[in-house]
Amino acid sequence: MRIGELARRTGTTARALRHYEQSGLISSVRADNGYRVYGEGAVVRVSNIRYFLDAGLTLEDVAVFAACLDGNVPAAAPSARGLRIARERLAVLDARIAAQTEARDRLAAALAAVAAGRPVDTSRSGADSSTDDGAPSGRS
Repeated sequence: MRIGELARRTGTTARALRHYEQSGLISSVRADNGYRVYGEGAVVRVSNIRYFLDAGLTLEDVAVFAACLDGNVPAAAPSARGLRIARERLAVLDARIAAQTEARDRLAAALAAVAAGRPVDTSRSGADSSTDDGAPSGRS
């Protein structure tokens, strides 16, 4: 099948498929006209790549699982290395969520202060209003 059909069948884009191919996660052969042609197994492989990406892993993380991308990944027993990567990625996601929650809370507090006619508190959780490197943040 050509790249457009693979994209349609897997709910992704041709651009993403080219990126997966460049990353070594999928492969194609070239037809006489130069078009990429993928085998039927590429549908399962791309679906499994999307499964990992949707779970928060990066393409670099997914490369570790390359040997099992052609099977039923969600049903397979994870390897020790796979579990370590998943735990590391979970920690990164937790840190991002905490940072976003903190930013959301600051914005909500600022909007509530404006609505109540109070001055906006520009300090960060009782700290001064500088960035992590000590420079003024310029936030308002």
